[in-house]
Amino acid sequence: MNPLPRVAVLISGEGSNLQALIDASRAGTLGASLACVVSNRAAARGLERARAAGIPAEHVGSAKGEARELYDARLATVLAPYALDFIVLAGFMRIFGAEFVAAWAGRILNIHPSLLPAHPGLETHRRVLDAGDPWHGATVHFVTADLDAGPAAIQYRLRVRPGDTTETLARRVHVGEHIILPRAVNWLATGRLRLLASSVMLDGQPLTRPVLIDEEGSLT
Repeated sequence: MNPLPRVAVLISGEGSNLQALIDASRAGTLGASLACVVSNRAAARGLERARAAGIPAEHVGSAKGEARELYDARLATVLAPYALDFIVLAGFMRIFGAEFVAAWAGRILNIHPSLLPAHPGLETHRRVLDAGDPWHGATVHFVTADLDAGPAAIQYRLRVRPGDTTETLARRVHVGEHIILPRAVNWLATGRLRLLASSVMLDGQPLTRPVLIDEEGSLT
């Protein structure tokens, strides 16, 4: 029996998406081995989640004024002994330099709390409300050198309700994140999902748009 692909999960905070991956791994539905968890913040609760699950947990902090490329090199040194196949960014609040991204091209997934290409960057829930958007959600996409601009594989979409706040939207979006991230990781780990040039391929066919899951769990 072939060993499962080895995945590093990079986080910066609470680690709820990490927990979704841990739960999927325990259930045997992830298709990957969680080789290590790395955070740029020593106080990130996600590191505690990793240790509680028996996953090696590493802190790679950044020095004030440190060049992005220097941080990337130190991170690469920490990751190297784990013999990784893929990297998953699950709330990792740093931007990689072009060299790091190129080294992992087609092998890094990120989850972002908006329906990309709408609202890249931070404070997506507030920006959705300010814009009066009727829809919100989350996207899993391949990482490229441009921030939150890599090709998307899967999205979770919800309707913005009257009276929604940034807090209620964040909670509702998190529900969707915990559904689509383990699914995307499984697809990548089992060879169903891959990046060919700039095209996302699923089961050997190019996606003309991301797979879309709604609040009822239906595929559209």
